[in-house]
Amino acid sequence: MYVCRTLSYKGVEFEVIEAPLEAEMEVSYKPAAEFWAELRVELLTASAVLNGDKPNSSQLWRLYWSSHQRFFRHMCMSAKVPATVRLAKQALMEDKCVVIGLQSTGEARTEEAVTKYGLELDDFISGPRELLLKFVEENYPLPEKPEPDQEEETVKELQRKRHSATPGVSFKGRVRKVAKWNPASDGESDEDSESDSAPESTESDDEFQICEMCNTEEERKKLLQCSCCGKLVHPACLVPPITDVIPDKWSCYSCKEKTDEYIQARRAYIVELSKRYEAASERKSKILEIIRSLDLPNNPLDDIIDQLGGPDRVAEMTGRRGMLVRASSGKGVTYQARNTKDVTMEMVNMHEKQLFMDGKKLVAIISEAGSAGVSLQADRRALNQKRRVHITLELPWSADRAIQQFGRTHRSNQASAPEYRLIFTNLGGERRFASIVAKRLESLGALTQGDRRAGPSLSAYNYDSAYGKKALMVMYRGIMEQDKLPVAPPGCTSEKPDTIEEFITKAKAALVSVGIIRDTVLGNGKDNGKLSGRIVDSDMHDVGRFLNRLLGLPPDIQNRLFELFISILDVLIQNARIEGNLDSGIVDMKANIIELQGTPKTVHVDQMSGASTVLFTFTLDRGITWESASIMLDEKKRDGLGSAHDGFYESKREWLGRRHFILAFESSTSGFFKIVRPAVGESVREMPLAELKNKYRKVSSLEKARSGWEDEYEVSSKQCMHGPNCKLGNYCTVGRRLQEVNVLGGLIFPVWGTIEKALSKQARQSHRRLRVVRLETTSDNKRIVGLLVPNAAVETVLQDLAWVQDIED
Repeated sequence: MYVCRTLSYKGVEFEVIEAPLEAEMEVSYKPAAEFWAELRVELLTASAVLNGDKPNSSQLWRLYWSSHQRFFRHMCMSAKVPATVRLAKQALMEDKCVVIGLQSTGEARTEEAVTKYGLELDDFISGPRELLLKFVEENYPLPEKPEPDQEEETVKELQRKRHSATPGVSFKGRVRKVAKWNPASDGESDEDSESDSAPESTESDDEFQICEMCNTEEERKKLLQCSCCGKLVHPACLVPPITDVIPDKWSCYSCKEKTDEYIQARRAYIVELSKRYEAASERKSKILEIIRSLDLPNNPLDDIIDQLGGPDRVAEMTGRRGMLVRASSGKGVTYQARNTKDVTMEMVNMHEKQLFMDGKKLVAIISEAGSAGVSLQADRRALNQKRRVHITLELPWSADRAIQQFGRTHRSNQASAPEYRLIFTNLGGERRFASIVAKRLESLGALTQGDRRAGPSLSAYNYDSAYGKKALMVMYRGIMEQDKLPVAPPGCTSEKPDTIEEFITKAKAALVSVGIIRDTVLGNGKDNGKLSGRIVDSDMHDVGRFLNRLLGLPPDIQNRLFELFISILDVLIQNARIEGNLDSGIVDMKANIIELQGTPKTVHVDQMSGASTVLFTFTLDRGITWESASIMLDEKKRDGLGSAHDGFYESKREWLGRRHFILAFESSTSGFFKIVRPAVGESVREMPLAELKNKYRKVSSLEKARSGWEDEYEVSSKQCMHGPNCKLGNYCTVGRRLQEVNVLGGLIFPVWGTIEKALSKQARQSHRRLRVVRLETTSDNKRIVGLLVPNAAVETVLQDLAWVQDIED
């Protein structure tokens, strides 16, 4: 205990609770998902108009998908508020106290909204709505707003440009007196020559010019010069002639005409720009109005505090500066600062923590920002030593953050260990957040302390594995009609191919709406009217992206897609298990009766350490008697948790002249059924209702069910499901109720290679893999962990171990 300072998890309870979407949330969720899909199309259209700036376009889509994920994460949090409040109230009734953990409060935008709307509000502000409003306000692509046209400045600027681009005076209309050239003498410099000739030349140019219209020579001061093209003319030669006062910046008629054309074109262009800008602005305003009209849930944090008694009863440890509090009259809410005159903003979290530890507030809400370094365990030194119920409303992005928050309530010197309640909705996409944390918690061994049995619920959510990636690719190829789906999609049957086609069409449209299927076009010819596109290679195996985007779909198609993914994953894992390729770590071998046969046999002794390798032989009885099965069904009905489909079933097909009987009852996952068989007990895999009805029919006669059940129970004690003519004979254990299991325990590592080599000689693939198993005898609770040796391989393994022993001797 001194060396290993890891805190014990003895007494800690973990429970994963599924909170189905309530009717009100389903009404909000579907329009929100549809709006995000429409917003994506709207942004694509608006971006196509402004296709000049590609970096901004990629930035827009990064912001879109990150906002999309945060939005639906907030929706999931809001969906779990009713279940969280129920669990918290139940814990308080049981004389416990509650800690509710979340990651973000979503308050930055809410505080802006409060200042915008004023301090008096009719109801709490919706966090998801404010997030959506902020994204559209800041990122909707608008064309550049045109500046108001100032005609006089435009004309001057145009004339300046034209003048600078044109020679000062036309060479055709001028008489230039060219000085006679004399070779410079040795005593004269170039500078002297230039200075002598320059005054004469300049004076000549200034005095005499030629009118370009009448070609007569005239004094310079009597001619007009165009400020644009530099043309020199008599005022009287113009048509019509100029008799009025001539402005300083005079333009000839042809230049003025060109300038007017340019100004008119510029005005038309600016009018067009203004129309485009106003149309885009109006479109943006309409989108913002639609967002404000959406029925979206309140901010979860304020909602929970309000339902659990307000800030007087709930200690809040977060990073936000203010909160919304319901008025004493019960109507409307008011925004107020979290701190008081006596407590500074920097110390408000520590003040709230102390109120909780003193028992003055029995509910605490902690966020990632406010929980660092805060101890909330049932400390023996604190006044409040009630057992903590830690409800996780929102799982963090990473395992280390999960540990950090779980560690707030589980620390040393505590009077009692906490209860952890991890809440998930029944939305397939939310499994993403559980998936990534489960994967990393497994790798760290955080909650499980290296024992996979301690956290089976979390392990079940780890979809981002090699099998998960393969299942995703198989599903995508099936939906894109490149391969056949290995299982029928939920709600479809292979007997009705129309239902599968309809599902694939809906699935394609759903994947297009969340950007997984790209470059979408309508097919031509015989495929006219069908969506076609592609899924890029990087997306084909990206389980994280699939689960992220899945959240943005309406609950119906979201859950059907997720169920299809899980069904394919189950098939792949089952195939791997049959082939013996599945690595499932230490496997618990369970049965109703586990008994040790005879005395364990020492098969090898290590010369260096003196430690021995021991062969244990167990007898396992996995069967379920008719009486036990009947009691299971009766308890389900008595608790009021039963379904109309619960009961005994018989297989539609015969197997070796017999029909199999099973007991099926609905599990916690809606639409799935737990299966109990007479020979092998409860199946690990749950069966969808469609598959159950396809393979089995319900037995109305209890007497018939009893007779079939007891017959199968009896027969399975002597033979496997392949019948008396099985090629493996007594070595086959498939579907056999009574099994003989051989386990090598004790010292294993020095002889690991020898055992591995012995197993590699086996005929069956499933017998060649090394598997570590754990058993516990039912009579005296003796636990054995060791290598499973298939019955067919026992003799070979013992011979090889004896050969090793001879060499050592």
